[in-house]
Amino acid sequence: MAFDEHLAARVRKIVTEQPGVTEQRMFGGLAWLVHGHIAVVARHDGGLMVRVARPDHEAMLAEPGAATTTMRGRPLRGWITVAEHACATRSDLTTWVRRGLTHALTLPTD
Repeated sequence: MAFDEHLAARVRKIVTEQPGVTEQRMFGGLAWLVHGHIAVVARHDGGLMVRVARPDHEAMLAEPGAATTTMRGRPLRGWITVAEHACATRSDLTTWVRRGLTHALTLPTD
């Protein structure tokens, strides 16, 4: 299944404000990277996958529609899956995308 093109377009409008952002297909979705580090992904099965600081992970799980991302049955600390309904408004989507961008900016550049 392809990623949600409408959601990707909405994310694209937000990330264009950030220098150093590139797009790349991965994980069956469309990812936005900041200086080579994944910040946010429009998932192949809907919603987002957002990279967050590990210390913030648990607190973000309390938000509506947020869950720990799992890959191959393994939970990934520092990655939040955001359900489609939790990023339906521009404000909610912007909040999640900026969280991913903000964390990616803290990672070392090559």
